[in-house]
Amino acid sequence: MPTDLSGWALWLPLVWAALIALAVLLYVCMDGFDLGIGILFPFMREKADRDVAVNSVAPVWDGNETWLVMGGGGLLAVFPLAYAVVLPALYMPLILMLLALVFRGVAFEMRFRAEGHRGQRWWDRAFSWGSMTAAFMQGIALGAFVQGIEVQGRAYAGGWWDWLTPFSVLTGVALVIGYGMLGACWLLWKTQGPLHRRAAALARPFALGTVAAIILVSAIMPFLQPAFAERWLTVPNIFYAAPVPLLVAIFVWRFFHALAQDTGQGGIADARPFLLALGLFVLSYVGLGISLWPMIVPPAFTIWQAAAPPASQKFVLVGAAVLIPVILTYTGYVYWLFRGKVTTETGYH
Repeated sequence: MPTDLSGWALWLPLVWAALIALAVLLYVCMDGFDLGIGILFPFMREKADRDVAVNSVAPVWDGNETWLVMGGGGLLAVFPLAYAVVLPALYMPLILMLLALVFRGVAFEMRFRAEGHRGQRWWDRAFSWGSMTAAFMQGIALGAFVQGIEVQGRAYAGGWWDWLTPFSVLTGVALVIGYGMLGACWLLWKTQGPLHRRAAALARPFALGTVAAIILVSAIMPFLQPAFAERWLTVPNIFYAAPVPLLVAIFVWRFFHALAQDTGQGGIADARPFLLALGLFVLSYVGLGISLWPMIVPPAFTIWQAAAPPASQKFVLVGAAVLIPVILTYTGYVYWLFRGKVTTETGYH
C-alpha cells in the first residue's frame, strides 16, 4: 500500500475504480438483456417468436461483452493484488460463466445454420441453457464476492467451495430473474404483435420477482459485514444512503405504471419499461457501491492497497482514454443504426 496517499497515488486508483465500475455496470445492463432473451426462450413456444427475439439482439450481443473484457483486463492491469486474490476465490463460477457464454455463442450461430432441421430445437435449448448458466454464475460470483473473501497476507486463504453459500445462490437466482425482466422489457421495445404481447405478459412476473429479490438481498446484506451495517443502519450514514431505496420505490411504481400503459404502438412508451428496468439495475449497483466503498476485496483490501504503481496506472490510462470513447461511439452508432422494431421479415442470416 502506498504510504503517501496524495497526488497521483490518491487520484489514479479513484479514476480507475470508477472506470472499472462503469465497465461492469455497462456489461450488466447491456449483456443482461440479451442473456434475458435466452432465459425467456422456454416461454416462447412459436419458432417465429424465438427467431424475432434472437434477431432483436443479433447486431449487438457480441459487442455488449466488450465491457466484460475491459472490466477483467482493467482489474488485472491496475489492481493486480485484487485480481490475484479474487480469481482463485471465484475460479469455478467464473470458468463456468465463460464456458456458458462460449456455449451460448455457438448455439446463437448454429440455430440459424440448422434452419429447417430437428436439431434447431436443441440449439435453441443450448442457447437458453447457456444464457441461464452464465447469468446464474455471474450472480453466484457476485454473492460470494460481497460475502467476503478470506485472505492471509496477500493471498487467498479460503477453500475451493467457499463461493457456494445460500446467499450466493440467492444472488444467482436474483440475477437470472432480473435479466429475464430486462429481456422481456427489451422485447416490449423492439417487437410488435403476438411477441410484444407475450413479452408484456412475462415482464410483470419477472419484475415482481426482481423486486422481491432486491428487497430480500437488501435485507440480508447489512448482516454480512459490520461495515455494511454501519453504512446502512447507523446515523448519520442512514440519511445519506436513504435516497437509494426511495428512488428504487419510485422506479418500481413508475415501471408498473408504464407496463399498464403499454400499447405496442412504438415510440417512447414502448421504451419506457426497459429504461426504468435499467434504472432499477443502476440503483441496485449504486447501493452495492455504497456498501463496498472503498473495498475492492472485502473485507481485506481497499482500492489504494490493491493498486499498481502510479506509473503503471498512468500508462494504461492513456490507452483507456483512446479506446473507451471509440467503444462508446461505435456501440452508440450500432444501436442507432439498428433502431426500430424487428419483424419476421428482417433478421439475422
